[in-house]
Amino acid sequence: MISLTVLDADGISHTVEAKPGLTVMEALRAAGLPLKAACGGSLACATCHVIIAEKDFVRVGPPSEDEEDMLDQGFDVNRTSRLACQIKVSSDIDGLSIRFPRQS
Repeated sequence: MISLTVLDADGISHTVEAKPGLTVMEALRAAGLPLKAACGGSLACATCHVIIAEKDFVRVGPPSEDEEDMLDQGFDVNRTSRLACQIKVSSDIDGLSIRFPRQS
């Protein structure tokens, strides 16, 4: 299992254990965290927007052009923003720190 540390919009820290092969979106939803993910991971919205810790961003890399277009619709977007549906869970991201964006 891969461990993710998630700071929710209320400032509460959660540790999520995720199976490799899932997306971060799927792992967060399976853990019961309040991630809307309205399009179900089809890269058609920005409701699974998360912010990757600066120190960890190199491990997930920058968003694709299509993902950037969707992020333009999000709130509290910054240079380490990603859509959770576009990040695959793998050993490369074990220990990744993520925070949910501030609410609008």
